[in-house]
Amino acid sequence: MSGAARDTTEYAVPEGVLGLKGPVEKPAPGALPLRGDLAHMALAGTHLAAHYVIPHVRAVGAGGAGLRLNPRGDAEVFVQLAADSRFELLDVAGEWVWGCSGPQGPAGWCRASELAPAEG
Repeated sequence: MSGAARDTTEYAVPEGVLGLKGPVEKPAPGALPLRGDLAHMALAGTHLAAHYVIPHVRAVGAGGAGLRLNPRGDAEVFVQLAADSRFELLDVAGEWVWGCSGPQGPAGWCRASELAPAEG
């Protein structure tokens, strides 16, 4: 993910042994930055995923960004992010990026072109 700034001061690998203490209710799709294959680093102590990702912090572009549950142009936009708002990029798949406003969600796919150009 070249060109994306990494903000490691806000999220870091948790200290000590990580473990889940019991069942956790599965959140609604798009509610949290959590998928079966990866999750936001801030969820490491509370939700199980194969991989945890420290996000690359970006900004939403001037036209805003529409979050979708699937990386397809015909997928319904369930949340519209405001221009210049924070976007924490967690995954890239071609022209689509998956991320969130923060670890509390919402999370979804938007086009990479909907993000502001990366600084640096």
